[in-house]
Amino acid sequence: MKLSVLDQSPIPAGGTAADAVRNTIDLAQAAERFGYHRYWMAEHHASPALAGVAPEALIGPVALATSRIRVGSGGIMLPHFSPFKIAETFRLLGAMGPGRIDLGVGRAPGSDQRTAYALQRDRSKRMLVNDFPEQVAELLGYLEGTLPDDHLFKPLEATLPAGHGGSPDLWMLGSSSDSAVWAGQMGLPYCIADFINSDALPLADLYRQHFTPSERCPEPYVMVAVWAIAASDRAGAERIAGPARMMFAHLVRGSLIPVPTVEEAEAWLAANPLPPARRRTLLGTGAEVAEEVQTVAKLYGAQEMMLVNILPEHGPRVRSYELVAKCLNLVPFVSSAVEKRA
Repeated sequence: MKLSVLDQSPIPAGGTAADAVRNTIDLAQAAERFGYHRYWMAEHHASPALAGVAPEALIGPVALATSRIRVGSGGIMLPHFSPFKIAETFRLLGAMGPGRIDLGVGRAPGSDQRTAYALQRDRSKRMLVNDFPEQVAELLGYLEGTLPDDHLFKPLEATLPAGHGGSPDLWMLGSSSDSAVWAGQMGLPYCIADFINSDALPLADLYRQHFTPSERCPEPYVMVAVWAIAASDRAGAERIAGPARMMFAHLVRGSLIPVPTVEEAEAWLAANPLPPARRRTLLGTGAEVAEEVQTVAKLYGAQEMMLVNILPEHGPRVRSYELVAKCLNLVPFVSSAVEKRA
């Protein structure tokens, strides 16, 4: 089973977006050393806690700072963009990380409705999400050179940035039955956001039932993204999980806050007891989280698992991924530059 990372670029307590970006690049390099297969960056808007507003802007620097790990978007919220713009951007990114670029696309706004409206260039009407399958089909047409000859934008295929990196690998992301059906019908690999919808188990079967083999994906391929936090002991993992619990409690009440410190979260949670979370959280020592990762993978029949978390301090976050990697026996990677220095 392959193991990967989803990074939301959290802004550390008392820190800045610049700190978050530096941490993203550092964590990507660490994930590569630990043996993770891919490193994806998310798209969230108008959040004081998350710097990842534009994965397409972060993928290039991360790809240039690494040499083996696959780098991509988890994901691009396609309704905000024209398919041609995304095709151009990711072909260019393919030149920066030849053969290593993933393009995960989704239809969620990555924000509240007002922010989604602000992101629109044309505000004469509300953003449509029902044309998402058509957007994906157009995007595939650009990337694979398969637009019909009579398509208005057929001549634009030849203008896409060329390079030995080729086109990115396209993924469908989702947490609903619509995304499962579309991914299957289009013959795309499918990433299920269990950390958003922990009742998403039926989506894997729905995807396989509708799967149509394609050249890009001959057989169904399921990856599951789960919330996971590991520390040296369970008490430590529960403690550093507090800031995210506090953030999400505020989110459901319509309030966005920066990532709080562990101490701030402890005090707030003590004064505001929360009911048990419905969202699946893999929490504990590296061994405990690794065992749960394998259990969830079996539930979904997943070929790959992707881990995501939000922690206020960068060191414990890196350590969390390291502990799980070691317990799942990922093969550490040493770059040629490091080998030459050794």
